[in-house]
Amino acid sequence: MGSCCTPDNSCSTTAETTTVAVAERTVTVYAVSGMTCGHCGTAITAAVSALAGVVSVDVDVAGGLVTVTTGGEPDDAAITAAVDDAGYELTGRA
Repeated sequence: MGSCCTPDNSCSTTAETTTVAVAERTVTVYAVSGMTCGHCGTAITAAVSALAGVVSVDVDVAGGLVTVTTGGEPDDAAITAAVDDAGYELTGRA
């Protein structure tokens, strides 16, 4: 009995399919001032990562850049508020 046969020995050509939804991802780079060390990067990563819809955060302290990957369009106001609350200034998109 092959894998396409049913218990009554008839052939079934219907294959089971699984649909996997892939969420749209958006990568946005922001300019942030006031970062001077690794602790700054850790603080911003923690603050922005806590926001709904944020998939990942990458901080370049030396370059003053924060790269945020979100599932869909980013909420710039929420990201700005999170960075400000952490003690830094988001000056806009890079």
